Order: sequence, then C-alpha cells, then structure tokens
Amino acid sequence: MWGADVDKISGFSGLHCVSFFGIVEIVTGLVEMEGCDVNQMDFTGSTPLHWATLNGHEGVVNTLLGRDDVYPDKPDNHGRTPLWWAAYNGHEGVVEVLLERDDISPDNPNDAGQTPLWWGTRSGHEGIVNILLEQNGVDPDKLDNCDRTPLWWASYNGHKGIVKMLLGRNDVNPEKPDNRGRTPLWWAACKGHEGVVKILLGRDDVNPDKPDNIGRTPLWRAACNGHEGVVKILLERDDANPDKSDNIGRTPLWWAARDGHEGVMKILLGRDDVNPNKLDKDGETPLDRAAEKRHPEVIALLLPPESAAPSMP
Repeated sequence: MWGADVDKISGFSGLHCVSFFGIVEIVTGLVEMEGCDVNQMDFTGSTPLHWATLNGHEGVVNTLLGRDDVYPDKPDNHGRTPLWWAAYNGHEGVVEVLLERDDISPDNPNDAGQTPLWWGTRSGHEGIVNILLEQNGVDPDKLDNCDRTPLWWASYNGHKGIVKMLLGRNDVNPEKPDNRGRTPLWWAACKGHEGVVKILLGRDDVNPDKPDNIGRTPLWRAACNGHEGVVKILLERDDANPDKSDNIGRTPLWWAARDGHEGVMKILLGRDDVNPNKLDKDGETPLDRAAEKRHPEVIALLLPPESAAPSMP
C-alpha cells in the first residue's frame, strides 16, 4: 500500500487526502460539491472510504456512508474492501458502522483469500473477531489460498482468547491442515505457545501425533525448536509417540541433539520408549549429529555412563 513511486501517484484527490487524515468538516463540504466522485479510485484502487476505514476515522466513515451514491464494499487493486481494512487494523467502531449496511458482505476475501475475520484472528483483535462471528454469512473456517484457516493463524500467533472463541463454534474444524499438512496444533507446538497447545489438546477431535506432509509431528517440531514446556505437555498424552521418525528417519531426539537442546534431550531420554541410538536414513544416530555440531553437553547425555565425553578440537 505504501510502496508507490510518488512521481507516479494519480487519482489521489483532495477527498482522498482529507479522508486519510480524518478531517470531517472538509469531507462534509467536498462531498456536497457538484461533480465530486465519492467512489473515485486512486493509484492503489482505494476510494476515500478505504482510507478513512484503514485509519479508523469513524466520523469520516459516517459522512461518506451517508451518501446514497457511495459504494461501501468496493475492493481495491488487491481485493481489499473498506471492511477488510478496518478489521485488519482493529478499528471496532468502524467495523460496527460498516456492518450496519445491507450492501456489505462481511466475508469478502482479498486476492490471497484472506477475509476480514482471517485478518482479525491473525492480528489478535478479539473484539473484531467477536463482532464478525456474530454476522450471518461469515465462514469461521474459510481457507485462504494456502489452506490456512482463522484458527490456524490464531494458533500460530498464540492468541488464546481467539482460539477459545473459534473452538466454541460447531463449524470450525480444529484439525484442518494447511497445504503442507500442518494443523493448528502443529504450529502452536512449533511456536512454543503452551496455552494454545493445552486448549487444543483439550479437544477429543485433535490428534496430538498428526504428522505433516513430511512426517513431522507436533512433538517433533517442539523438540526441534527447544520448547521444553510444549514437549512435556505433549508427552503427558498416551497417543503422542516420542520416538516417531519423520520421512527421513529423524526422531524428535535426533533433532534436539542436532540443535543442542539439552533440556529437551533430558526429557526425552527419561522415557523408556525413546531409542537414543536410532538411525536415520543416512545411518546417523543422535550422537553422531551432536558430535558433528559440537554440542559437548548433549554428547555427554548420549554417551554410556562409563564413557567420558570427547574433548572438542
């Protein structure tokens, strides 16, 4: 939106400018002038209403919506409507004003398939999400162009309140994966969002051991990233396999050893069902990888008790 060459800007009228800055008095005067086009599009495809909603200028929004000739659901060059921008930036008052109109679709996506609700969840705007979920015609489980749902993004970014809101709906699938097979739980585990992981695992219809397209489970990802708290939470489940390999034979322990996550290593090695000598498809053990990456503390954990850790050159 902001990367335009100022020498090539066209269509940005005086009405666009005062709508951008929220100057209600001048907007009121301009829209009454003969020949004023309240729907004129600038170089980004934005109308004055777009700029007012983007910046949360409720007074200007009300003034523009008072015109019979305004088109309140007009998309810009990337398919973003005024409602989309208001939701994106968390302007609850503007969202409520726009949704009072019968000629606005609350679920119109942009060119990337991202709806106002999708952006409200991604950005953590709980008030916006609550308002939109009350609207008829809003699909709370709608996929974007990469198969990511609103719940996917709320989980990815650790927005616990929004996760709870979405899971309170009967029409939200908590296991819907993205185009790489990664579920909301997978990403919450990857990012270390313990609260969200606990909420998702409280569902009977969430599989804690569901792998992505290359065989990597939520536990695998949490171990790889060193998220000890998430690893402990997942291992409380009987249906999470702590020794499950990905498609190239690498276990959670293998990756924790590779990246030097000593705390995760101790947790996994405390299990009877974890094989510390399991080979990947290249014939490497966790100890081989820890030695190659020069993690002496991890090497010491993997060596037999009677062995001494080799000195690092």
